[in-house]
Amino acid sequence: MLKTFAEKQEIPYPLLSDIDSEVIRQFGILNTGVSRDDAMLYGIPFPGSYVVDESGGVVAKFFHDTYKRRDSPELLIDAALGAVQLSDDAPRETRSDAGIRVTAAIHGGKASIRQGIRRHVVVRFEMDPGLHIYGEPVPEGMIPTTISVSGPPGLIVENPILPPTTPLRLESLGLELPVWSGRVDLQVPFYPNGELASETRPLDADEVTLDVTVRYQACDDEACLLPKTETFSFTVPMDVIDIPSLGMHKGHGQREGKFNATPHMLRLFARKLRQHPMGLPRFVMTNLRLNREAKKRAAAERHPSDR
Repeated sequence: MLKTFAEKQEIPYPLLSDIDSEVIRQFGILNTGVSRDDAMLYGIPFPGSYVVDESGGVVAKFFHDTYKRRDSPELLIDAALGAVQLSDDAPRETRSDAGIRVTAAIHGGKASIRQGIRRHVVVRFEMDPGLHIYGEPVPEGMIPTTISVSGPPGLIVENPILPPTTPLRLESLGLELPVWSGRVDLQVPFYPNGELASETRPLDADEVTLDVTVRYQACDDEACLLPKTETFSFTVPMDVIDIPSLGMHKGHGQREGKFNATPHMLRLFARKLRQHPMGLPRFVMTNLRLNREAKKRAAAERHPSDR
């Protein structure tokens, strides 16, 4: 089954069939939020990725609490190589001033926005020798480097990913300050939730606008330049997600897989029913209950005076 799936989807790397979740348990990633009563789902892992080196050692891992938040392949490659690899076609804008270049770029997935897939805004500073910028914390009156990203409703912007700073000792002031110098990449992850891009409806727009504001102050060992605020704006294309070729997923405007998943789904149901005969009825009843509760909440939000 996996061989046929890989051929149809043109997947060039090996896939692991882990029907009884043995490897999932060995890695310690069995989803403990799914009990045996949830027979149709029991045995799934927490969604995530390990990055391993050539000797099999884990060099990075990316795990999230939902399958609707995952990392772009480019970000996994960055983790493997230990540095951000901006592609030549990544949308970017650059500003230059007195020995410092600031580049903002959209990194990952050809800069597209897809449901739950994390991309990064990368702000790259390139400073002449002797210059530095400040991290946090700094005393009042000094300007730390900050990045803010804004976009349409449904765009989730996460906390920045910052490389380690280097301590700079200012003997005349008796201060030790966190600084970056040379070339440094500061990253802000973002992804859309269902309000902006959903697997259950066609896209509401073909593109959206992201605004990036960078504030910093460059200094050398004797003096500081004036604080700078740079603004960048990117028009980013929206993209649908890849879904299995199953009747329940069709009609939502997404991109269907080339592999007919219906026979596999039927075999899955048959296997789960043999293992947990009451699992399917419980699964159906749980979903009906959750749907009823969701409709009640939605109705209450539309008509708050009826509460």
